[in-house]
Amino acid sequence: MAFDFKKEYKEFYMPKNKPEIVTVPKANYIAIRGKGDPNEVCGAYQQAISVLYAVAYTLKMSYKTDHKIEGFFEYVVPPLEGFWWQDCIDGIDYTDKASFNWISVIRLPEFITQKDFEWAVETATKKKKLDCSSAELMTIDEGLCVQIMHLGSFDDEPATIALMDEYLEKNGYVNDLTKTRLHHEIYLSDARRVVPEKWKTVIRHPIKKII
Repeated sequence: MAFDFKKEYKEFYMPKNKPEIVTVPKANYIAIRGKGDPNEVCGAYQQAISVLYAVAYTLKMSYKTDHKIEGFFEYVVPPLEGFWWQDCIDGIDYTDKASFNWISVIRLPEFITQKDFEWAVETATKKKKLDCSSAELMTIDEGLCVQIMHLGSFDDEPATIALMDEYLEKNGYVNDLTKTRLHHEIYLSDARRVVPEKWKTVIRHPIKKII
C-alpha cells in the first residue's frame, strides 16, 4: 500500500466540522507564488496548479526512471493546499478575488532533497512541455493553529471562520495572522466533479494564546 498523508495524518487533513486546536509540524512543499482571481480561466492560478501537479507526479513516479531518490517509498500525492492573503485588508474580502495573493502548495515526503526537486522541475518541463521554473521547494512551519472542516462553497467560508473566531475567544486564544502566518486551506474535493454544496475544505488559521 502506498503511503497516504491523509490517512497517516488524519488530525491535519480530516478535522471535524467544529473548531479544534492543533500544532502543525514543519513540512516541505512544492510551492508557487502568485496573485489574482483563482477562478480566472487560464489565469495565473490555474496555470500554477498545472505546474504543481506536473512536478508532484514527476517526483511520485521517479522510481520508474533513471533518477533514484535515496529513501524513496511509494506514496499518494497529497491534496492541493493554498495560503491566501490580501494587501491592506484585515481578514479576507471574498468579493474582491482579483486582489488575492496566494501560495499554492502540494506537500512532499521528507526524503525529497533540493537536488531531487530540481531534477523534477527540469524533467517535468521537458516531458510536459510546460515551463515549471516558477515552482520552488518551500519549508513551512505553521505551529499552533485552529482548524475546521468547511463544507460548501468557498464564498460561504466567512460563516465557518466566525465559528473558529468564537471558539478562540471562549478558549483564550486570538488569531495570529501575519505576513508569514497565513490563512490556509486544504482542498479535499475535486471541484470539477463535486457540486459546490459538497466541497470539503480544511480551513486553518495561525493562533496564539492570550497572555
